[in-house]
Amino acid sequence: MKILFIAPRYSGGIGGHAYRVAEKLREHGFDVRLLHVPHIPIKKLKNPSFAILSSIKALVSTEKYDVVHAFNIPSAFAMRYVKAKKKVLSVHGVYSEQVKALHSNSIGSMAYIAESRVLKWADRLTTDSKIVQKAYKEKLGLDFEFMYAPLDTSKFDEIPSISKVEGQVAYIGRDSYEKGIDILRKIESKINGKVVYCTNVSWKEAMIALKASSLLVIPSRMESIPQVIKEAFYLKIPIVATNVGGMPELIQDNVNGLLVTPENPEHLLETINKLLVDKESMKRFSEAGYDFVIKNLTWEVLLPKYIKFYEDLVNS
Repeated sequence: MKILFIAPRYSGGIGGHAYRVAEKLREHGFDVRLLHVPHIPIKKLKNPSFAILSSIKALVSTEKYDVVHAFNIPSAFAMRYVKAKKKVLSVHGVYSEQVKALHSNSIGSMAYIAESRVLKWADRLTTDSKIVQKAYKEKLGLDFEFMYAPLDTSKFDEIPSISKVEGQVAYIGRDSYEKGIDILRKIESKINGKVVYCTNVSWKEAMIALKASSLLVIPSRMESIPQVIKEAFYLKIPIVATNVGGMPELIQDNVNGLLVTPENPEHLLETINKLLVDKESMKRFSEAGYDFVIKNLTWEVLLPKYIKFYEDLVNS
């Protein structure tokens, strides 16, 4: 089976997911290509430039595929022009709501119009979040197939043994408004420990910092399902996260982590400091998180579902 994946980049969040899926499918006999396109490295022009340049590349290409799979809304513009039997579009959040929160109501309205059209270009829609699946059903009457983004546990063989740093608190993610990093910085001086920020480092460096930490903090204003939750679960690092987006789909409050109200620095600070001295709860959350990821989120569990998805799609 010949498949083309399209993403603005193949590292980090959605791009990293696309790259990981491509790697696994290739191991099992699939011919998976990645569409690489340069785009303007200016924040507000990244998505438009990528949509335009990738569409041009798709239009002039003579390659034919069984499946083309786009991994976000801007990627769908190229997906539309790829010569493929079947087209798949994956989203990791409600696009127009994300744009509205990051920019303005008027730009959000424009994104909504584009989104409602773009989603209809695909033969199949997927998401890794049940809350996104529900939102699009209610908002546009569209059916999304729910598919977890797997965790490749073999990658952790690269992470060396490392001593714990008592009281270390890790932040892993973009330095951006939606991630709430400013909220964590606001309370940093009052945290009874040291905060390490992994905002522009390699995956390996981030995982070494996470493995050495006492806990992970995710102070986001909006989220889908961050991969770092699964990574922390696997490394047995307890998590304090805001109760937004798809995070409650993985984190059960007071079972395998703690959820706090978003944009509430006082609540976040209190929860972090209480957990740092509650060794019993930290151990309980760590074990429950590890158990959850092993039973639900590894490639061993999810690969057969991915293979079946593509095979059923082509044969439909």
